[in-house]
Amino acid sequence: MSQVRLGILALQGAFREHIAMLKRLNVDAVEVRLAAELDDLDGLIIPGGESTSMGLVAERWGLVEPLRQWVHGGKPTWGTCAGMILLAEHATGQKLGGQALIGGLDVTVNRNYFGRQVDSFEADLDVPTLGDTPFHAVFIRAPAITAVAEDVVPLATVASPGDETESVIAAVRNGPILATAFHPELTDDLRWHRYFIQIVNEFKSCSG
Repeated sequence: MSQVRLGILALQGAFREHIAMLKRLNVDAVEVRLAAELDDLDGLIIPGGESTSMGLVAERWGLVEPLRQWVHGGKPTWGTCAGMILLAEHATGQKLGGQALIGGLDVTVNRNYFGRQVDSFEADLDVPTLGDTPFHAVFIRAPAITAVAEDVVPLATVASPGDETESVIAAVRNGPILATAFHPELTDDLRWHRYFIQIVNEFKSCSG
């Protein structure tokens, strides 16, 4: 689909599923576990999983600061679920002692907005950026975005638990940063991955 090289942070979580989706699009996708593996990438995906565990492993392997430099340097980055939490500038509902955040995405995320594993659900989302067909999203112990800065563009919302008359932000774009509270890699729908590749190509065109 495009001559780009994407890295998927492979510390924990659903990184293999992202790689499988990208291979369906004939995109060069590599696992990233070391700081040196960020070199020569056009974009980075931080997958869903357990954000606290992911942050602890990143700290142990000396990856937190290189990841911060990557994101704050304006490189295209996509965080899904736990990845969205790590990218947030502010997070609420954290475990005791908190966790290391990479930051760069000017939002506030509620870490466990939709509850525990048993509260996982699926929902059809209207995403005008992806076209007229709703996207069938999978939310697993999902976070939600509860506040955004002026330059952050909401891309999708979902009904709040227990009150379908209220909605909460489930996906945003902030320049080269994309974030989704759900797991596109657990579906057969390639549109979010295509959209991220589009963002990567936009960045390459501007920087090239």
